[in-house]
Amino acid sequence: MRIVLGVGGGIAAYKVASLLRLFTEAGHQVTVIPTEAATRFVGVATWEALSGNPVSNSVFDDVEKVNHVRLGHEANLIVVAPATADLLAKAATGQAGDLLTNTLLMAHGPVLFAPAMHTEMWQHAATRANVATLRERGVAVLEPASGRLTGADSGPGRLPDPEEIFEAAMALVTGAGRERPLAGRTVTISAGGTREALDPVRFLGNRSSGKQGAALAAAALAAGAEVRFLAAHMDVEPPAGVELVRVESALELREAALKAAVDSDVVIMAAAVADFRPAEVSDTKIKKVDGEDAPVVHLVRNPDILRELVEQRDAGGAQQLIVGFAAETGDEQGDVLEHAAAKLKRKGCDLLVVNHVGVGRVFGQDENSVVILSGRGAEPEQASGSKAEVAAAVIVRVASELPLVSPAP
Repeated sequence: MRIVLGVGGGIAAYKVASLLRLFTEAGHQVTVIPTEAATRFVGVATWEALSGNPVSNSVFDDVEKVNHVRLGHEANLIVVAPATADLLAKAATGQAGDLLTNTLLMAHGPVLFAPAMHTEMWQHAATRANVATLRERGVAVLEPASGRLTGADSGPGRLPDPEEIFEAAMALVTGAGRERPLAGRTVTISAGGTREALDPVRFLGNRSSGKQGAALAAAALAAGAEVRFLAAHMDVEPPAGVELVRVESALELREAALKAAVDSDVVIMAAAVADFRPAEVSDTKIKKVDGEDAPVVHLVRNPDILRELVEQRDAGGAQQLIVGFAAETGDEQGDVLEHAAAKLKRKGCDLLVVNHVGVGRVFGQDENSVVILSGRGAEPEQASGSKAEVAAAVIVRVASELPLVSPAP
C-alpha cells in the first residue's frame, strides 16, 4: 500500500519516526512529506533513511514528476502526525502553500490527522471549528491524548501513541474495527455536573469534570453518529463536531434532554445531576451577619430525568436505547453493585454504567473503571483504562444493542 506520511512542525515529530517504522515493517511504501518547520525538529536524512525514499517539502523538486498532484492521486492513505493547529487550519481552509498541503487537496483515499499541540490551542474555538469542518468532510481526526506536554503543563494535546495511530490508520483502509456502527444514528449525550443556585454567587454542585462524557461523545463521533451534547459544568471542552447545548441546572438539563431525546436513537445520561436543589433562591448574595445564626437551606428533590426519559420513550412507543450512569459508594445497606442493580430496576433504562466513586476516584481523573449492567439480564461487563478506552467500550456495547432498535425517523 502507498502511504503519504505528513509530518507537522511540532516537537512530537520525533515520535513519528516510530510510526514510520511501523508502516514500513508492515510492508507499506511510505513517502514522507515534512513541513519546513518539521525539519527543524527531525532532519530530512532521518526520514529518508527510515523510509528508503527521497524526501522533499517543495513543489519545485522533481517538477517533471508533478509530485504535488501525483502523490495525492497515488496514495492509498494519507496520515498527518503531528497535526499541528497550523496544519489543521490550512487543511480546513484548503490552503496549498507547500507539498504537503497540495497533496492533501489532491487526496483520493482516506486521510487521518493525529493532532498534537498545547491544550489551549486544541481547545481554542478556531481549532475546534477546523476539526469539525474536517470531520464533516469525512476526514478522520483523532482525539489527542492527555498527559504531560512540552513544558510543565499537562492536559489534552499529546500525540497519541504511534501504535494507536497505526491501528487507526490501518482501520481506515481495511475497515477493521472501524465499521462506523453508529452511522445514520443520532446519539444524545449529557455530561458534566449540574449547579443548583443558592444566590447569584453560590451554588450546590459536585465534583464531575465532564471528561468521561466528552470521551463518550468523541467515541460516538468516531463510530459515525450524529451527536447532540448536553453540557453542564465541565472542566474540559466538548469534542469538535457535536451539536452543543449548554445547561446549568438539573431543570435546564431536564428540558434539554426531553427535547433532544424525541428523535434520538440512543440517549446516554452521563451527567452528574444533583438530586436536590434549594427550595428558595435568594435574589441577592446571602451575607453572614454578626449575632445571627447561619441560614438554614431547605432542599427539594430534582426530577428524575433518566426515569422521565424512559417514560417518554415508552409512552410514545419509540425504539430507543437509553443508557444511565451511576456514581455509587458502598454502605451498610449494600455494596456498589447492589445499589446499582436496584437503581437499574427503578430507572428502567436498558444499560447502566456503574462507577465506584470517592475522593480522588473517578471525578476529575484520567483513568476510570466501570461495570456495565443490562436491564435485559445479560452478564455484567467490566471496562477499565483511560476514559477514552472506557468510552470506546461503552459505545461498542451500545452498538451491539442497536440491531434491536430501528433508526429514528
